Amino acid sequence: MRSVEPIYVFEIGFEGIAQSKRHKSGISVRFPRILRWRKDKPVKEADTIQAAFALLEMQK
Repeated sequence: MRSVEPIYVFEIGFEGIAQSKRHKSGISVRFPRILRWRKDKPVKEADTIQAAFALLEMQK
């Protein structure tokens, strides 16, 4: 696992989200892609892993 200093915000798109025992985060996304670089957003406004888990819960 690698981590980097969070200095950029990117908008991502994906086809679906699922729980994963394989990935350390606990989730996996289907067909992820970067849609655009959000130069207008500061890092503190970026979504978190908790927001991804909320999407997962809404899907159920």
